[in-house]
Amino acid sequence: MSSTGDGTAAGSPIPLHAGGSAPIQKTAATGPVTPPGRPSENVGYRGPTACAAAGITYRQLDYWARTGLVEPSVRSAHGSGGQRLYSIEDVVALKIVKRFLDTGVSLQNIRAAVRHLRTRERADLARMTLMSDGATVHECSSPDEVVGLLQGGQGMFGIAVGVVWRDVESALQQLHGERVDTGETLIGHHPGDELARRRNRAG
Repeated sequence: MSSTGDGTAAGSPIPLHAGGSAPIQKTAATGPVTPPGRPSENVGYRGPTACAAAGITYRQLDYWARTGLVEPSVRSAHGSGGQRLYSIEDVVALKIVKRFLDTGVSLQNIRAAVRHLRTRERADLARMTLMSDGATVHECSSPDEVVGLLQGGQGMFGIAVGVVWRDVESALQQLHGERVDTGETLIGHHPGDELARRRNRAG
């Protein structure tokens, strides 16, 4: 029996099918998504910021956007000067894709998982755990479902989506965002910057 990297376990899933691709199934994540520090529905993040928060390279970001794996939902790049703008949901999806790729989950299953994530509300994501044995992706919404999967005997890898959300949200609050309506740059708050300012005042 294996445990997830995010402190969750797995159970007996309800199969869901995403666009005719490999089935995604149903099981449970930890705690609610914390309220964002910014009005995240009105904020977008440029490519380099999305990369930093998701832990991926710009080459990966660009390739996944061009192949339709994870496209920016706020603004796509049009023309040579266009700047992609990603939502927090997009960045969460990017981080999940990276984790699945690192563990050898097939691209077909990852695409199905991303499509499924796009159909869910934020409250649903907070309770969701995605489990995979490499061949199939399962959605779990309760600890019992997670346990049921793990009792199947095969090695499973799990991602608690709510935990990923909080990690991404914390990272984005330290980075620059952009207001979608006005284009205003929102300066991130980095704890190290505040510490430096305090030291300067003390000196």
